[in-house]
Amino acid sequence: MTLEPTSRERFFAALRAAGMPERQEFSVAPGHQTVSAAMLAEIAAFIRVFDAVTGREAWLAAALRGAPTIAQLRRREVCFFSAWDFHCPPEGGFQLIEFNDNGSGLLYAAIVNALYYEAAGLAGKAQIAPPAAVLAFRRTIADMVEREARAFFGERPAERLLVLDDADSLRAGKFRGELRMLRELLGEHGWRAELGSPAETGWDGRRLLFDDEPVAFVVNRSTDFLWSADDFAALRNAYEAGGLYAAPNPFTYATRSDKRLLEWLSQPLLDEALGIEAAERRTLGAHTPETHALGADNVDMLARAKGDFVFKPTRGFAGRGLIDSGAVGRARLSRLVNRGEGYVAQRRIAKPCVEVDGQRLWTDLRVWAYRGEIVALSGRASIRPDRLDLTPPGGWLPTYATG
Repeated sequence: MTLEPTSRERFFAALRAAGMPERQEFSVAPGHQTVSAAMLAEIAAFIRVFDAVTGREAWLAAALRGAPTIAQLRRREVCFFSAWDFHCPPEGGFQLIEFNDNGSGLLYAAIVNALYYEAAGLAGKAQIAPPAAVLAFRRTIADMVEREARAFFGERPAERLLVLDDADSLRAGKFRGELRMLRELLGEHGWRAELGSPAETGWDGRRLLFDDEPVAFVVNRSTDFLWSADDFAALRNAYEAGGLYAAPNPFTYATRSDKRLLEWLSQPLLDEALGIEAAERRTLGAHTPETHALGADNVDMLARAKGDFVFKPTRGFAGRGLIDSGAVGRARLSRLVNRGEGYVAQRRIAKPCVEVDGQRLWTDLRVWAYRGEIVALSGRASIRPDRLDLTPPGGWLPTYATG
């Protein structure tokens, strides 16, 4: 479906009024996709299996083997913006492409879904479930943060809450506006919320500081997943001291988000050692594409079958570092292995199409869930089938449940 001109202008005007960036900076596709309630129920069941398996002691021990010291600290935070990215091939079903405990776009997606639903007149489509209103969804986020604080501290701490991201992202990142929205909504719900970068924090020997005031709760959006840069020294000290809430963190990254873990999810290579049960294996195997961590033992096989796989860095994000199959050969794969550059090869999964403004767009599905419950849906519509290119008319795609 494509919006007619008047509805389109109303939609984009409403996005701007809600604080969304201009379209040339953050593209939103003027169309939509739907996901059946039956498929969402299957996805919810898959997520619960994922959570159970990746939280098991045998899994944690294996995932942390060889991980940096900062990741070895066992933590109990639960990331409230965890996102599972799926491809839903035209023949049906869904396949996990990756998991992000740092999934950008949660607030933006809620705004896009609510405003498009109104502009496109989808309320008249009885089979499409209405999305959460923006104000209600803001309340949902505040409630999740409150629940996390009480689970960690026993009560809401009096100290500051810091929404943290890298300095470059705060200055020019596509989601910097979303971080400001998050700070504002938390402020509206009584938090002393601030927005800053790792370099702006300090450590007084007992507590993390921001503007010389103590911080108790960090919503971490940095893509330095293991906090290895010097700017993270204060955060590392406070985290290691144990009194600071920080999510996501190096522990959650190493045990859930690192793409090399997709190999264990997709294949029964270590099921007995990892404690993966037969029913769990059936679920994981049905919905996780064959994935291989690149190593000296599989270079030849992957070079021969390169057209069937997508090659991506274990610590990449937003499509960065992806290598086209045409640029892959045995020599290049061997160089990656010899240099210690972590890569995975994941079997290519086709994406479905929608048509917007007369152009075919290939779509994916992002599902946010918190403590086993689906919180929000979104998608992205790419003008290319093999890469994430959100040039208009592509962009973030309104997404709804049906039935």
